[in-house]
Amino acid sequence: MAVDRDHVLRSAAALLTRKSTATMDEVARAAGISRATLHRQFAGRDALVRALEALCIEECEAALDATRLDEGTAQEALRRLVKELERVAGLLAFLYTENQLFEGEGQNEGWARLDARMAALFRRGQEGGEFRIDLSPSWLTEALYGLMASGAWAVTEGRVAAKDFHYMIVELLLGGALRRE
Repeated sequence: MAVDRDHVLRSAAALLTRKSTATMDEVARAAGISRATLHRQFAGRDALVRALEALCIEECEAALDATRLDEGTAQEALRRLVKELERVAGLLAFLYTENQLFEGEGQNEGWARLDARMAALFRRGQEGGEFRIDLSPSWLTEALYGLMASGAWAVTEGRVAAKDFHYMIVELLLGGALRRE
């Protein structure tokens, strides 16, 4: 029987988003496969996390493409970006705490591509007079990641309603990023 790798990854992402300490046995159960089958797909937790990282980067890049970052104002583009990224926010939240992904020289180039595209949006907003210029585009990018992760955790834990996710992220980020006269 062929194993649907995408199904396994999405099942693992859903579980690890809710329970970041889940064991490989729990991941296998969530995917409806045996631990041995999971191990044949991913040699261990590190391999699984790396595959989830690749999936997240792929989905974030697709969200960035769908956002049309160069259309309209930077604020409008940011609102569209948060809406597009909302579906991967849980996976971002899980990966945001996976320190192994950011150690050493082996960092995935995909993060650098994502960072550059998001920073370019913030830079455009600064150059257009929409966003504060005393906060670097790199910092605003990190703040966006942090708010997305925090928002996903708050929704998962039931502390805030899922319907409020977009509003919370955008309003807090823009409320702190808008240039004041």
